[in-house]
Amino acid sequence: MLRACAVLPLPALTLQTARLLQYTALSAGPGTRYCGSKEMDHLEEEMTCLVCLSLYDDPRILQCSHSFCRKCLENLMRSTDSYLWRFSMGRLKCPACRGITDIANGVHSLPVNFALKAIVEKYQSNRQSKTCSEHSRHQLNMYCVKDRKLICGQCLTVGPHKNHPVDDPDVAYMKEQQTATNLLAVLSDKNFTGVSSVIQKLEEQMTNCKNIVLEDKKEVLMFFDNLIEVLELKKQELLTALNDLNQEVADVFAPKIEKMRQIQDEELDLVSMSSSAQMEDAPLVYLETIHDIQQRMMALKKQQLYPLRTVEIYPRVGQILNDVWVKTNTGDVSLLPIPKFGIHFQKEDPRAIPNSPLCTWIFVAFFFFISLILFMCLCSEISSDFTTRYWSYLSKIMGPALNFGESPVNTVKTVSQTFSTLYLDFIGYLHSLLQRY
Repeated sequence: MLRACAVLPLPALTLQTARLLQYTALSAGPGTRYCGSKEMDHLEEEMTCLVCLSLYDDPRILQCSHSFCRKCLENLMRSTDSYLWRFSMGRLKCPACRGITDIANGVHSLPVNFALKAIVEKYQSNRQSKTCSEHSRHQLNMYCVKDRKLICGQCLTVGPHKNHPVDDPDVAYMKEQQTATNLLAVLSDKNFTGVSSVIQKLEEQMTNCKNIVLEDKKEVLMFFDNLIEVLELKKQELLTALNDLNQEVADVFAPKIEKMRQIQDEELDLVSMSSSAQMEDAPLVYLETIHDIQQRMMALKKQQLYPLRTVEIYPRVGQILNDVWVKTNTGDVSLLPIPKFGIHFQKEDPRAIPNSPLCTWIFVAFFFFISLILFMCLCSEISSDFTTRYWSYLSKIMGPALNFGESPVNTVKTVSQTFSTLYLDFIGYLHSLLQRY
């Protein structure tokens, strides 16, 4: 309990504080008796402020040695009835003895009654801790021997400790003094609960688990570093292959484009020369220019243009990545080969009919001529002998044309030869008809 008198000089204590120290000394510690109910009530009365009738809060000492709460004194100075307590400006009458106290600097300048303040705080703490939790405001003044705990009178008479053997707390204290030493000896043993060994094992397991996690992190870093290295290597190999393909495309198309540009430039040059020749007035220069233009046009006409064929890049990277690489295990990525990229031109179909203006005019003339002879054969003036030969020639012409298995080039050659024979026979027949008439 409180021992405030041991640190304060006796002359500094007020009479009120001295009485409080006497009461509190009754419960100062082991070996002393607990205060009775009347003594506790009297003690609380001594710690009650005469103004607010509550326990002192920040007690301040007047010159008459009476103590009051700081807030109570400030309220007295501000109240409408302050003339009853305020003797003059800066002077206050004590509410207990009407003694005069100078407070020119305000209530906060009054000295704090530290002893009284400490006693009140200790009392409030003891009242909270020594009060029965089941029966409020009843002090724990008995010791239940059976349950080995402090109880109040209500606990013994009507509470759960009814008819239990009890003892005085001081006597129980003397009996249980050695118990604490024995308990300390037992608790000092590390193997009492085995918690120390459990903690040690748990710490070892935690350290082991942390080491395993650290090793796994290293494995993850090493695995992905190696995987990134392999992927970076494969990426560079693919990019190198595509760069080589890009160079191949340039090597294939650049010379062709350059050759075609030369022909185009020659053609534009001839157009410019022709335009300039129209403005020429000198006959010799004009004739020489025209001759030069004609010679160059003939040479330009003989220039062969590159055939336009369908071109494609094969294989495509996206197809390889989606069809092969995505389905490959990460461990086998390093084993994947780099494909050979190339530029491929579609080959000409040997069965395709040549697409040229000459072939077009040949077929137009052929069908027109056949239609003319067919019309004449239907007339009565055409002899049956020529009609028989005409159908024979027509069968020779349509037979190869309807045979899709043969090469179109060979078909055109056969049809052309038969058509020439038919044409000569038809001319001879017309000549005979003219001689007859």
